[in-house]
Amino acid sequence: MATSIASLPPSFSHVSQEEQDALKAAVFQRLHPRVYLERFLAENIRPDGRSPDGFRDVSVNVGSISTADGSALVRMGNTTVVCGVKAEIAEPELDRDNEGFMVPNLDLPAMCSPKFKPGPPSEEAQALSDRLNQVLIASNVVPLTSLCIHPGKAVWVLYVDATCINYDGNAFDATLISMIAALKNTRLPQAAYDPETNRTICSRNAPLVPLQLTPNTTPISISFGVFDSCVYRS
Repeated sequence: MATSIASLPPSFSHVSQEEQDALKAAVFQRLHPRVYLERFLAENIRPDGRSPDGFRDVSVNVGSISTADGSALVRMGNTTVVCGVKAEIAEPELDRDNEGFMVPNLDLPAMCSPKFKPGPPSEEAQALSDRLNQVLIASNVVPLTSLCIHPGKAVWVLYVDATCINYDGNAFDATLISMIAALKNTRLPQAAYDPETNRTICSRNAPLVPLQLTPNTTPISISFGVFDSCVYRS
């Protein structure tokens, strides 16, 4: 069955032809998403101009949040994620008294896409946060033992918080890049535990020190999509 779109109403007569064509395409995509995609793939091209196996353009800027201990802004195609790292001092767990903590979290607010609603974290945000935690811990990119200030007394807790400010797919890939870049950008004050006062003291005059990252360890993610038994990079 043929699929077409009716002409725009007269109220759009002041809009340029190029804008009208773009509006018609957007309406067609919304009404007939599968046919819309099939027409592009039949020409071996995606709607955004990439080839079926083409990657999205990626840009990374670090140090963009002055109030964070480390930060990064990542653009992957039209998806934009900002990540900030904040460090606090806490007591370690009893059975792992020489290991610190790393707590990654991804927020997908309503402002980043119409698919998300205001309120508690969505299931997608929670699932992605769990996967990011698994990758960061399993890869050992930041050894948790390197976050120990004094065994059994004081360790660093790294809160790695990412927020998607524009969602156009590939949120996991973009967020992982932003978190790794932010961790590499993180600088912490020099801290020492004083057993006499039972307190941890951070030096204000000593230079900040970077995290002790595992050499040659940079986890990356490449997502794929399947359409009619064909595999395409996201």
